[in-house]
Amino acid sequence: MKILTAMEMGAVDRLTAEKFGVSLESLMEAAGTAVAKFCLREYSARMRVVVMCGKGNNGGDGFVAARVLAQAGRSVKVVLLGRVEDLKGEAAAAMHRLREEVSSVDVVEVIDENGLAACASALSDAELLIDALVGTGFKPPLRGLTALLRGMVENLAATVVAVDLPSGWDADSTEQTADGSFRADAVVTFTAPKMAHVFGHLTRNDKTGGTFGPVVVAGIGSPEEAVISSNSWSWAGASKVLAERPRDVNSNKGKFGHVLVAGGSYGKAGAPAMASLACLKTGAGLVTAAVPKSIVDTVARIAPELMMAPLAEGAKGAVSFKNLDGAKLDALVKRISVVAVGPGLSTDGDAPAFARQMVEKTTVPVVIDADALNAFAGTTSLLNGKGRVMVLTPHPGEMARLAGMTVKEVEADRIGLARKFATKHKLTLVLKGWRTLIAHPDGSIAVNTSGNPAMAKGGSGDILTGVVAAMLAQFPDDVARAVEAAVYLHGLAADFAAHAMDEHTVLATDTVTHLSDAFRYRVTDADGAVWICGLHSKIPRSRIES
Repeated sequence: MKILTAMEMGAVDRLTAEKFGVSLESLMEAAGTAVAKFCLREYSARMRVVVMCGKGNNGGDGFVAARVLAQAGRSVKVVLLGRVEDLKGEAAAAMHRLREEVSSVDVVEVIDENGLAACASALSDAELLIDALVGTGFKPPLRGLTALLRGMVENLAATVVAVDLPSGWDADSTEQTADGSFRADAVVTFTAPKMAHVFGHLTRNDKTGGTFGPVVVAGIGSPEEAVISSNSWSWAGASKVLAERPRDVNSNKGKFGHVLVAGGSYGKAGAPAMASLACLKTGAGLVTAAVPKSIVDTVARIAPELMMAPLAEGAKGAVSFKNLDGAKLDALVKRISVVAVGPGLSTDGDAPAFARQMVEKTTVPVVIDADALNAFAGTTSLLNGKGRVMVLTPHPGEMARLAGMTVKEVEADRIGLARKFATKHKLTLVLKGWRTLIAHPDGSIAVNTSGNPAMAKGGSGDILTGVVAAMLAQFPDDVARAVEAAVYLHGLAADFAAHAMDEHTVLATDTVTHLSDAFRYRVTDADGAVWICGLHSKIPRSRIES
């Protein structure tokens, strides 16, 4: 699924009308109907609705939603910031149809502060507020009556559903927050997500367990051919379809790859154990953990299915360079599909050199994480993914060490830095953080929207390493989607864990427990809308349901 700019979205609507014969009025009708359907399904008990509308096309979507909700038996009022007589084009047509078909809907024209004050009782009595004031084409800040209305809505108890975007957001923003914008509990946008939908924290946390409120994308009639973008950005969750393919009935473990997890040191047995467990649970056919001899028994306890490869170690319990002598490395990686190196490796003794040699002397796909990343600080010229598959999974601190800059500098230009590093070194870079980025060797970037603050725990990165390695082992011919799906599945499993528990109590291993929920989940809801954030209620429990 492509991520569009506001200008590109406008071009999509025009091309849909001019080349494909779908009128702008039809697009507005489909958009408003999608909002109404979402509200009827997700907030079925909310009977008193106030639709707040501007005079533009966003307001037109609101008029359609108001009509459909009223026809479905809801008590609906429309608050219009402006006069009905000033409406133009498709918005005027939508208002005309509303008044013609549903006489029960009160349309309150607000032209000054006194008129706004008169709406206070209707707003405070509403169970559901629909924000259809300004949409994709708006440039902040809010002014005049719209800004005053925001202040009135801010502290109301009613659920707020935003049409396209919470009013006040810049559609092209990559910021996490937008001061002065309307609050939202859910957002329904159309055709494709815009930058703000994937980078912004648009919705408040779900009160049921720490996951974020819904941000959904509804199709409204624009054909795929009309959705044109030149920015090479996409939504990572679309790649999850890779993990939804039924396995061949004539399957065996050899068809799903053999992953070697190399890492661990004295006091850091948990990291390779968690990475190995995640790898097994994500579907790799075989997993071997190569760890120092002193922690073999500890790591092995994570799962009886895990195979072990004891490594020679130095005085501080770190892996020894002796493990790479002669034919030892060849024996270690024989019949291995993917190597994941780094979890718990440490930076003591020979460990950094071991990591560099593992990468240099092997040709199979490699996932580099944790202390294996630190081993390349100052020597990034050794990271060359040309002719092989190489995936790096740094957090901002590790990225800063690799790039020779500060964390603040990394965070200031995450998109530019990720793209530059991935293209220069011909590898896939998974830059973790708020909205993890997956930058590919060709310069394209996928943005992940799953995950929540519960993941801010030790071990989360190790789990991700295992999930990525397992997906690469199973889908060696579809590297980009395998990595994107892995990142999305990891965050999605954490969303299920937070929903079932609480974001304070979730452990990294709890995400592994909920991987089965993540695999079963389908991002498309009953009405065909794609949930790019939040969890919808229809979760298949079997392939028959999906």
